[in-house]
Amino acid sequence: MTQASRGPTALRPRSVVEVYAALWRALPGPVWVRLLLALLALAAVVVVCFAWLFPQLAPLLPLNDPEVRG
Repeated sequence: MTQASRGPTALRPRSVVEVYAALWRALPGPVWVRLLLALLALAAVVVVCFAWLFPQLAPLLPLNDPEVRG
């Protein structure tokens, strides 16, 4: 069996798939509750990143520096 014929997870490393599967199994309830909890967790991660992480990293990144160094 070739790697392309194994499905969409064949191109990802096996450990990544196992982590997502373990997270899915750890969530309680039926599928719709698991999906809701997963979406809420994702939203919480995005909020934490935009509220605390990115503002802390902004001074360290020269993204808004208009100076051209040559």
